[in-house]
Amino acid sequence: MFKLFEHTIQLSILNKHKPWIETSYHGVITENMDTVLLDPPLVALDKDAPVPYAGEICAFMIHGQEAPFEAVVLNKTSGEGVLRAKGLVDCETQKEYTFVIQAYDCGAGANGVSWKKSHKAVVHIQVDDVNEFSPVFREAVYHAAVTEGKIYDSILQVEAWDQDCSPQYSQICNYDIVTSDTPFAIDRNGNIRNTERLSYDKQLRYKIMVTAFDCGQKRATESVAVHIDVKPVCKPGWQGWNKRMDYEPGTGSKQLFPKMHLETCDGPLSAVRAMVELQTSHIGKGCDRETYSEKSLQKLCGAASGSTDLLPAPSASTNWTASLLTDSGRDSDLIFRFDGRQASNVPERVVPQNLTDQFTIATWMKHGPSPGLRAEKETLLCNSDKTEMNRHHYSLYVHNCRLVFLLRRDFTQVDTFRPAEFHWKLEQICDKEWHYYVINVEFPAVILFVDGVTYEPYLVTDDWPIHPSSIDTQLTVGACWQGGEVSNPRFTQYFRGSLSGLTIRPGKIETQKVISCLQACKEGLDINSLESLGKDIKFHFNPAQSVLVMEGEDLESVNTAMAKVSYINSRQFPTAGLRRLHITTTVQCFGEDICISIPDIKAVVIVLPPSEPWITIAGSDRLVKPSADLRGAMGVAPFKELRITSTVTKSDGMPFSAAFMCVCVCVFVMHNLDYCDVLVIGEELNPEHESLEIHHSSLIGKHLDATNSTSGISIYGVDSMAHYEEALRQVRYRNWHPATLTNRRFRLTCSELNGRYTSNEFNLEISVLHNSAPVEHVNHMAVQSQYMRPVHHPLMVHTLNSHISGTPPAATVVIVICIAALVVIVVLGIYRLHSTHQDGSKREEDGAKDPKMDWDDSTLTITVNPMEVREHYTKNEGVRDEEEEDDEEEEDDEQAGDMSAESGDSDETEEEEEDEREVKKEGKQKSKLEWDSSSITY
Repeated sequence: MFKLFEHTIQLSILNKHKPWIETSYHGVITENMDTVLLDPPLVALDKDAPVPYAGEICAFMIHGQEAPFEAVVLNKTSGEGVLRAKGLVDCETQKEYTFVIQAYDCGAGANGVSWKKSHKAVVHIQVDDVNEFSPVFREAVYHAAVTEGKIYDSILQVEAWDQDCSPQYSQICNYDIVTSDTPFAIDRNGNIRNTERLSYDKQLRYKIMVTAFDCGQKRATESVAVHIDVKPVCKPGWQGWNKRMDYEPGTGSKQLFPKMHLETCDGPLSAVRAMVELQTSHIGKGCDRETYSEKSLQKLCGAASGSTDLLPAPSASTNWTASLLTDSGRDSDLIFRFDGRQASNVPERVVPQNLTDQFTIATWMKHGPSPGLRAEKETLLCNSDKTEMNRHHYSLYVHNCRLVFLLRRDFTQVDTFRPAEFHWKLEQICDKEWHYYVINVEFPAVILFVDGVTYEPYLVTDDWPIHPSSIDTQLTVGACWQGGEVSNPRFTQYFRGSLSGLTIRPGKIETQKVISCLQACKEGLDINSLESLGKDIKFHFNPAQSVLVMEGEDLESVNTAMAKVSYINSRQFPTAGLRRLHITTTVQCFGEDICISIPDIKAVVIVLPPSEPWITIAGSDRLVKPSADLRGAMGVAPFKELRITSTVTKSDGMPFSAAFMCVCVCVFVMHNLDYCDVLVIGEELNPEHESLEIHHSSLIGKHLDATNSTSGISIYGVDSMAHYEEALRQVRYRNWHPATLTNRRFRLTCSELNGRYTSNEFNLEISVLHNSAPVEHVNHMAVQSQYMRPVHHPLMVHTLNSHISGTPPAATVVIVICIAALVVIVVLGIYRLHSTHQDGSKREEDGAKDPKMDWDDSTLTITVNPMEVREHYTKNEGVRDEEEEDDEEEEDDEQAGDMSAESGDSDETEEEEEDEREVKKEGKQKSKLEWDSSSITY
């Protein structure tokens, strides 16, 4: 017993101290993890160390709250331990845990008896959240409604939530609109607002998709739909108008806004002012103008004659403009474009002479700012010394957006300073738009017209006059010629811009009326039925009729007036394309300046392409003349039987029968021509023994002029096709030494609108008969009885046949159908005429013959033309081979009948039968015989 007690005392002596731990611990564990991070670390100490067992730590015990944790000893000797979770810890279930822990040593011996435990320590553990949940919206769909035209701070608020436990992952930090290109925005709190004023007419409802992000940037799995309806409100503005109006050429004035009215939402207005602007700066020279040559336009406007066109269309006689760049893509309006490298010398024969104290220089110009701070001079027109010296006698140039006209007068009596340079500073010079410039010189006064408005020079500088010399001068366009003071003569001061219609008229200045006519637009705004406008409506047009301003106090009167605003284009063949319209409106209320804001209107007028005319020249293309006729004082008239016609194709897309299509589709039109050229094919004319000319008397009473050379003759001027026909028929060809001449060939072409529409090339050959009796070619016209009413074939047949070679395939089909229908009509007409004549012949056989119808054909002679070519005849008239054979038989019969008539022993019955046969032949006979009517007696 004593030994047992002694052993126990001994063990107690070995395990004298309790383990020691901290009094409190703080730990953190991430949810779904098992290790707890403790602060301070879990370590138990024992003063019995290094005594085995007594100084070692064998366990940590947890007490209370059923905590899902366990403490494990890692090292008994050092007393280190770790705190672990028994299972998955979920922050969303419990965020914190608090419990008590104690440490136990290993006792006094190996059997673990007499162990000691430490004091109790409090352990507080916090569970860290993991962002495992996505935001979810509280509503499946959101709806809202807004009123159009209003900006909202917040239309509605969307809200999302997150199941995560921590503020970092459970709070929603951001919202975003997924739908692109929407007039809406959303803030971080979910408030949706509109970024622009919404329009009920533009869109009735918007559907946008919205998503959300938590503070851990985890996005919502599904976006939410937000429907926003736009409610209409009364909006002040013009209603009932179309953005596009089509204009068909030749329809006159067309209303632009026939159903337009102004909505003011019952506002108490006192006055309305509306401005309608037609914008046509992109068309040609600023609007639809006539595109005839400058000389033709001057004659149309009543300008005095004698002007010289320095920039004519390139041709054989005006070849100095051939090397210049042209821009004729806009309605064939001849425009010369200068890029700073092109210029041209005007030939001496063209240079206007004797520039006295009165003369006019005119041109169209489009010019932009010059490059560089101090740009060089840009010369439009310059007359300078050709050699030796470099004196500028007169010139027109642009310098730093200023227009300068230089005029150095010749020394006469007094050697004193005289006005020499005239300067104008205008915005138009560098605005890159077309303007019409006219300089009227009545020395020493010089006045500039720009688009018909006068401008006095802001600066006039004087200079010494130029002393006379024998040095020739050189007139240039697009630069100035420097012939002296340099080793190599060259151009200088190049022009950069576009020019058109550069003319000089010496001896007389242009009137303002003519200037206004030359630059007038052929299109503009108009008002239909001015009489029906209310008395309180005031309106005003600008000179070009491109801007219309209307003012009124009564809203209904303003609406009526605006409905009458029209577009008009008086050109027969206008430039196709769009014309922009811009309408600005201001409304005044009682006691206020402007109370209602009216939106501007932007619309377009589409000018449809005009039906293009087919100008066709027809007639005899071969003449056989004796040499005596060519030697005569009047020569021969090659185009005596010429016909000029013009047709257009019109179709509304409806189906037609063949005959009806020809009547409705092929339409003859009447329009002007501006030149016809007769060119010599082959060798040029020899002026020593031949000429091609027209007498001046043939042009009296017409707006026509003519020039001729060894290459041919040109008749020009804006006039009717009938006047051109008359003039061309008076063209005479003479050859007073035709002994070696066998034939002469000519080519005729005509133009409308400065070459925009050209005719077919009509070729004519004159063959000369030597040592032969006088003969005149029939020109494929059927021989007709002196008492027979001629049956005229429709000119359409000849016109279309002559033009088929240059006709598009689709138009060719239409033309063929038209010809077929017309042939049927002609045959029916001939048949009826034949029947009528037969009835008349029978009646004459029964009754007495009218003595006035007798004729003495005893001296009738018929001359056969041996030079006629059947192949050429077949080509022009389109007669089939079978018809030619029939014609030959009929010709033989006719010759036999004529010879019997010449013998003088034919009776009345034979004469009637002969007349009857000729009636049967009428309409199809293409005889090669010509009546010699000089021997016919009545």
